[in-house]
Amino acid sequence: MTELKQQEAYEFYRKYIYNEELINLLREYNIRIPGSISPQLWELFGAILTGDRGTGNYGADLTNYEVKSSTEGNSFEYQYHLRTGQNKLLKDMTIDHVFVSYSRDYRNITVRQLTGDFVSEIFQSWLPGLEERYGSQESNRRYRKSISYKTVITSGQVVMSVHEGVLIL
Repeated sequence: MTELKQQEAYEFYRKYIYNEELINLLREYNIRIPGSISPQLWELFGAILTGDRGTGNYGADLTNYEVKSSTEGNSFEYQYHLRTGQNKLLKDMTIDHVFVSYSRDYRNITVRQLTGDFVSEIFQSWLPGLEERYGSQESNRRYRKSISYKTVITSGQVVMSVHEGVLIL
């Protein structure tokens, strides 16, 4: 496992994801806190944490990691497209996966990592469905599957944790 850069990732999180000053202003003026952070910000967070770089194209988010995010308790969705889906699914079997669970106000996050070896069995079970979906070339809908929150919390290694906006691990 690569040496992770929790402090650098935390600084990014505090500046771009959990901007306490902005959150306090939203609360003061009774304006709803936005419901989601762009996937690109979570990918950048994952890149800073792992020291990895983006691929710059479709497929895995980073060269050696896939980054997924979801509110605490929810599953993590994967989408596979017609032209690139099979290659992406095969790549997903070989890389590690970083899962970020966050509270609705972004004040708490837990980052877990699952190895490619562990998730490859899950992805292998998805392959027949993907092949069936796109085998006829008639379907242009995305093939969507999810890894449950329970799977991630029971099998993933916690690699970073923020509680009440403070870095714990």
